[in-house]
Amino acid sequence: MTVTERVAYLRGLTEGLGIDDSSKEGRVIKEMLEVLDDIALTVTDLEDNMAELSEQVDAIDEDLEGLEEIVYDEDDDDECDCCCDDDEFDDGDLYEVTCPKCGDEVYVTEDILDDGSIECPNCGELLEFDFETEDGCDCGCGHDSGCDCDK
Repeated sequence: MTVTERVAYLRGLTEGLGIDDSSKEGRVIKEMLEVLDDIALTVTDLEDNMAELSEQVDAIDEDLEGLEEIVYDEDDDDECDCCCDDDEFDDGDLYEVTCPKCGDEVYVTEDILDDGSIECPNCGELLEFDFETEDGCDCGCGHDSGCDCDK
């Protein structure tokens, strides 16, 4: 039974008792019923507004979930953002590189490392890979970087 229905029931009971509205007690009871009617209508309005707000919050929550999936890429945590297809490589063929500008982790193949650079898919920063030793030669012999020794 709703609050409005309960107040209507009380009104019916008081009318059935034949309470005189001209007596002090009758006027108090009549006024109490009026106040209860007002309270019941206010509670009903509040319940209706609460239900409407709840529906709106649910819709906002669903929209926010969709945005979070797009912005944070929650479903793609295990996928790399580079130009390769994850199915082509096992874990030994991919290298993780962190972009110094945006901090995004980029997975690259050995071929990309050999090419010497790649653009960060998140911010476009050029990530360069230099494997020369301090001596200047890739093989570590100490010659210039143009060395063609077999060491």
